[in-house]
Amino acid sequence: MSALLVLEDGRTFTGETYGAEGETFGEAVFNTGMTGYQETLTDPSYHRQVVVMTAPHIGNTGVNDEDPESSRIWVAGYVVRDPARRASNWRSQRSLDDELRAQGVVGISGIDTRALTRHLRERGAMRVGISSTETDPAALLERVLASGEMAGSELASEVSTAEAYVVPAAGEKRFTVAALDLGIKGMTPYRMAERGIEVHVLPATSTLDDIRATGADGLFYSNGPGDPAATTHQIEVLQGALADGLPYFGICFGNQLFGRALGFGTYKLKYGHRGINQPVMDRTTGKTEVTAHNHGFAVDAPLDGSTRTPYGEATVSHVCLNDDVVEGLELREDGRLKGFSVQYHPEAAAGPHDAAYLFDRFVQLMEGTV
Repeated sequence: MSALLVLEDGRTFTGETYGAEGETFGEAVFNTGMTGYQETLTDPSYHRQVVVMTAPHIGNTGVNDEDPESSRIWVAGYVVRDPARRASNWRSQRSLDDELRAQGVVGISGIDTRALTRHLRERGAMRVGISSTETDPAALLERVLASGEMAGSELASEVSTAEAYVVPAAGEKRFTVAALDLGIKGMTPYRMAERGIEVHVLPATSTLDDIRATGADGLFYSNGPGDPAATTHQIEVLQGALADGLPYFGICFGNQLFGRALGFGTYKLKYGHRGINQPVMDRTTGKTEVTAHNHGFAVDAPLDGSTRTPYGEATVSHVCLNDDVVEGLELREDGRLKGFSVQYHPEAAAGPHDAAYLFDRFVQLMEGTV
């Protein structure tokens, strides 16, 4: 069955239905990862986004029940060039096409994803519609233009857990961490549990009293979707925690909210960073890491020098070597680390493991040794 893709500037592509039949809308973004499509699809940070895969062959290894990063697929739509005709892997339990259909995810295949990606790089991320029921591009464009925009959208509450739950420490328990679920990936609390941390995963609407009630030795803010400028509650909670002196670690959306809590602004990137091959320098060690990214917003902070905040001295600790985008922040008082964050995904699901040390740094922060 044929399918139609229309961008909000009128650019149109025609291909074949992939996944569920029907119609969907979202923000068109591209992911440069050569692998890890199952983790990408189930990352809550992709809520309300239509993901274009730059790797041409998708679905080769099928789908299994071990690799999802959450309980469902979150992408609003999926765009691939050449879907696998047959899944072939010893861990595969079903095809990706079947999984997309089962979860009602509308997609399109057989289009020139290289041309689409170049268009998004030049014009920027924008709204898009995919339909297997509409044949008139002008009619679909009208509905695209009537759909919601990512800028100004508060989405963390739509993907967060409804009830708190606990991920127990693996082996001897060393610390307790309250993790605010803004769209958390399943591998993240697992990485902390590996290090003897009992993780209390809390809803995005949790208060500072809820965090204190866990007996937390540290506070963690997860990745998540939406515009950080549209968020207020979690920033106020974080400011209260910093005033209490609670050690803090944040990733992705948690980095953006950390920046806003410290008084910095945030802004929307032209087309964002999404993939598992982004070079970042850790300025605290001088090392370059290959990292996994999924963000369309960034913190607007000075790359050099420190900024005095009500909670201590803030500095930019990590930068992207492609474009100098802020990729991490540190907060210190009298030389002692109080909190830090990174814009990328150190849990590495999918992705390289260069940044796994950040979970060790969080342990050292709670120990008071950094």
